[in-house]
Amino acid sequence: MKLPRFSRKTLCIPYAVFLIFFVIIPMLVILVYAFTDRSMHFSFGNFVKFFSDPTKLSTIAYSIVIALITTAACLLIAYPVAYILARSKMKKKYVVLMLFVLPMWINFVLRVNAIRELFNWIGLLGETNYFNTVFGMVYDFLPFMILPLYTTLMKIDPALYEASADLGGNGFTAFTRVTLPLSLPGVMSGVTMVFLPSMTNYVVSDMLGNSMVTIIGKFIYEYFGTDWHMGSMVALILLIVVFVSTWLTGGFSSEENVRGANL
Repeated sequence: MKLPRFSRKTLCIPYAVFLIFFVIIPMLVILVYAFTDRSMHFSFGNFVKFFSDPTKLSTIAYSIVIALITTAACLLIAYPVAYILARSKMKKKYVVLMLFVLPMWINFVLRVNAIRELFNWIGLLGETNYFNTVFGMVYDFLPFMILPLYTTLMKIDPALYEASADLGGNGFTAFTRVTLPLSLPGVMSGVTMVFLPSMTNYVVSDMLGNSMVTIIGKFIYEYFGTDWHMGSMVALILLIVVFVSTWLTGGFSSEENVRGANL
């Protein structure tokens, strides 16, 4: 009896089946509902209705602004932390890194509830809602910025710093000409991992903003409970925003190409 011969193409079958049933088919369903009305007739009415409402347009703007502020805050905090840990000679620096990762092991809702109780105790809950939302998102997504930055900085060859010193470069020159360009892949990865979920994480805005801060993710949640056509349309708009954001941050470029473009 001749045994079946396996090849690389055979090993791709499970992944192809997964992509078809859990990526391609759901995307086709969203496209169909986004471009049809309640009678399942082709229509652009969902887009006209959405983009003719100033409230919904302002929600998209608020979502982008909140995501940008969250991403910038995470980057400003995470880069010095990752740089210090990567360049430090501490024997057990992974313990410090683990302290930043530990909150991720706790349930997301429990963490947000803890911050909510803290703000309620100090009297901030319900007053500075946008601040609360950004603070909660920075707290939740900070590890997603630190980890890729730390990994990228650890991969930098120390010999490059020695070469910079031999050529007369000081610490600032070494940072601007060596560290910063070679760390850009980690920066882009961290920005993508923080910016995209910050636009859709309505749980944080609801719990810390007393449902007074509405982001685009909340629209998708509400519409899919009452109108799949509008919900699919909003999801499609968000998909386009995600695609453009990923393209602008170089998410579709290989790591080698990104590094080569910045040296």
